[in-house]
Amino acid sequence: MMIVYIQIEEIGWKHLVRSAGDLKSLSFRILDNKGRVHIMEIQLDIHYPRFPPSISADVPYIFDLRWSMSSRLRDLVQQFQEHLKKLEDFWSIMDDIDKFLWVVDPKHPSRAMAYRQINIGNDCYIMLSINSRDPRSLPECRFMGADPIVNSLISIWRRNSKRWIKDNPFLENLARVLETQLLRPPDVPKNNQQLECGICYAQFLPVDDELEPKSGSATDYTCDNSKCNRAFHSVCLGDWLRSITTTRQSFNVYFGSCPYCSEPVAVKINSKK
Repeated sequence: MMIVYIQIEEIGWKHLVRSAGDLKSLSFRILDNKGRVHIMEIQLDIHYPRFPPSISADVPYIFDLRWSMSSRLRDLVQQFQEHLKKLEDFWSIMDDIDKFLWVVDPKHPSRAMAYRQINIGNDCYIMLSINSRDPRSLPECRFMGADPIVNSLISIWRRNSKRWIKDNPFLENLARVLETQLLRPPDVPKNNQQLECGICYAQFLPVDDELEPKSGSATDYTCDNSKCNRAFHSVCLGDWLRSITTTRQSFNVYFGSCPYCSEPVAVKINSKK
């Protein structure tokens, strides 16, 4: 276990989001070059470091791990960062789709998802599947709606697919191939958004007498950093801050850092909403 402590220190304890008591399970917060937050889950083999750890993350595919007896956790983090760099173009395109088009599914996409169902008007939809390894290429698509309109769209797509130019912006290519102006997303009030907690990954706390008065409540705290805006249950965030040695407490308020972006946070404990 000592070797794991030393290797976590090499990465920096501030990047550690969660860990099991035996340190066989570790979660690190990693930022890509665009400031996006990613969580890398690491499971250490019982014979670590003789056998490589297993990795999971919210990415469309996992990289091939390079590992030897002399490898350390920081080497794993470096390889993950290299992988994130390869995916930056893919995520930029997906972010543009979510921001500028009327996406109906998924409502809350994860970074691993490479598809979007888009409302293109006249009760018709297009399901796009973007190649995460070559995101600027012509995507796979499937049209849904009334047969006459869908048949016309399929004909237009096939006729214009050769007009797709990889060096051009993705949305510009899509509008050109479809020969239509794509619909913008409707305005959605913030209070209609369903946000999952960045620590327990649930929207609502369980119904439990021990959690009163927060039992069954939704996320009630959001990081003030506009580039993060991660939502939390104040109960979960308080428990997490309590486990961090650098957290300060003044009366019933914990002061520490956001587990995703490291910006300052302050959360009341044992307080009603």
